[in-house]
Amino acid sequence: MNIRQRIGALEQHLTERDIAILKDLEQFRLLTTRHLQRLHFPAAPLGPHITVSGATRGTTRVLTRLEEHGVVTRLARRVGGIKHGSAVTIWQLGAAGDRLLRARRGDPIRRRYDEPGLTFATHMLAVAEVSVTLKEHAHATQFELLELKTEPACWRTFSGTGTSVLTLKPDLYAVTADATTETHSFIEVDQATEHLPAVLRKCHTYQRYERSGTEQRHRGLFPAVVWITPTQTRADQIRTTVLGDESLDSELFWVTTIENALRHLAPYPPTIT
Repeated sequence: MNIRQRIGALEQHLTERDIAILKDLEQFRLLTTRHLQRLHFPAAPLGPHITVSGATRGTTRVLTRLEEHGVVTRLARRVGGIKHGSAVTIWQLGAAGDRLLRARRGDPIRRRYDEPGLTFATHMLAVAEVSVTLKEHAHATQFELLELKTEPACWRTFSGTGTSVLTLKPDLYAVTADATTETHSFIEVDQATEHLPAVLRKCHTYQRYERSGTEQRHRGLFPAVVWITPTQTRADQIRTTVLGDESLDSELFWVTTIENALRHLAPYPPTIT
């Protein structure tokens, strides 16, 4: 049986939801069982499952089946939970899943899925947490999620001084909307590991990009730059640092905690049903 035949045989065992899970793992690279439950087995009040525990059992059964087919794999390392420190299982796309998705879109370029380091995994899970929060609330019809782009699709290239070319590298780019308003955001998911001078340099890169007019010519506006931090103390530190630099236009930047991120990324009143 050749590769095409093996892929065709594999597809016979996968549902549309299975394929959606694989696509999410491809986009976000790393997701926990809890992330996948929130995305594909949502529990009340954001979804049809009565309890989170019941939804989690269903998620685990599906992931175990997908793991048996080789389309997903769990990391050997279990890292602390994002908020509570408990160990969580982390999933990434398996080799068979990568082949399947590439075959479906005719993409010959194979991506390597190695065991990531702890720092990288922790950051990617923090970025995923913001993404999942946006998607699950949008799925609950609280607002529309018009765009959600991850790295490197959200990066921006622009001209610097002379002939130099600069690349701006946000963690995420998101566009949300209700019936009357759109909110565009470049998102930086801070883990309190970067020194404040490094944060300030990134802010100056955003300002240089804003002053280039590249984004405005393409979209007609410049998105808010939203720094999302793990604690209020860190948010206060970044905010004070930005305000203290007189060469920065502080109105370009918003600083918030992960708990309050939706107020900036999707500042819309709840839908009344």
